[in-house]
Amino acid sequence: MTNVIAKNTRLYFVDAIRAWAILMMLQGHFIDGLLDNAFRDDSNILFTIWKYFRGITAPVFFTVSGFIFTYLLIKAPKNGWDNPRVIKGIRRGFELLIIGYLLRLNLFGLFKAEVYDSFYLVDVLHCIGLSILGIIGIYILSGTLKKWLLPAILVGTTIALFVFEPWYKFANFHLLPQWIANYFTKANGSVFTILPWFGYATFGSFAAVLFYRYKKSSYLYPVAIGICVSTGLLLIFYSSDAFLALAHYTDIKLFEAIFFNNYLFIRLGDVLLVCALFMLARKFLTNKTVLRLGQSTLSIYVIHFVILYGSFTGLGLYGFFHHSMGPIILVPGAILFIVACSYLALRYEDNKADIKLSIYTYLNVFRKRIEYALLYGFSLLRNFSLKLAKLFGLIKN
Repeated sequence: MTNVIAKNTRLYFVDAIRAWAILMMLQGHFIDGLLDNAFRDDSNILFTIWKYFRGITAPVFFTVSGFIFTYLLIKAPKNGWDNPRVIKGIRRGFELLIIGYLLRLNLFGLFKAEVYDSFYLVDVLHCIGLSILGIIGIYILSGTLKKWLLPAILVGTTIALFVFEPWYKFANFHLLPQWIANYFTKANGSVFTILPWFGYATFGSFAAVLFYRYKKSSYLYPVAIGICVSTGLLLIFYSSDAFLALAHYTDIKLFEAIFFNNYLFIRLGDVLLVCALFMLARKFLTNKTVLRLGQSTLSIYVIHFVILYGSFTGLGLYGFFHHSMGPIILVPGAILFIVACSYLALRYEDNKADIKLSIYTYLNVFRKRIEYALLYGFSLLRNFSLKLAKLFGLIKN
């Protein structure tokens, strides 16, 4: 019974982090998209604090996504391709990729037989979907080898992607088709790229492996909190100086480049501190609504994308109020936006089965009508062709 409680508590605290991250994302996107440029003043302490904490959201979300997926993956009793979570994960990864593209689809453009360039841009869903597929690949490749190899590859991937970021950040991917290049460069307008963001997902995956292997330890949380706090503080306050020292002693320019733009390791430190805070408060993070929000992040993301950015129609708040609102209106507006997206998402989750059944029913009716129309059209075309053939004497009556 104790182990079951510990396991549930552990998942509760991770779901709570994910709920916090998705709500932070909602307000971040809303304020960043609508705030008037006149109020974007880095000398303003409130704006600076908001801007810093907004930057924590994506690293936390990627890390937690990698953690949850890997924890469920390795918890399954079977390994390798026999693990049912592998097929589910592959399906989930491609599902996120498809949804990511659908959210950037403009129906009015389709009516004009046009697909706009924004459709091919890469966003967070694309990267998380691809990250899940990448984690599955690492899991399959290392599954039959030494137990230490899986976490070693995962954390090694994180370190490699973060350390070599100055090298590939400005790489030219013009030889690739643009829709593929968008996964690696922001030059065409992509919001996220798989490099280096896959590094946060693999770090979360690495943490999940350690959590699962030591899940029965009575010192799991004290040790985990201590490691997160100490490592997080070291990364935030001392990682830049460490890379500068390495550059000085080795004369390797790569370390110097990291020093001048050391956002990846600093943000990883922020992630660790956030995780430590939620682990400390894990006994209080059992509110059902909060946990449900953490389990409904995809629904919240889709709904917020439709309302804010106008998916499918192009009619969203972003299009009408882009960089035009002041804080007095924007702050209560952000709260209302968060409440609306959360409420709609939870309502959708409550009625997901009925909604999906209705959609499938309508699609099936639509498909049958299309089939009937095509058959009827083919029949008319066939009869017309026969009449023409008879008229010109190509066939006998």
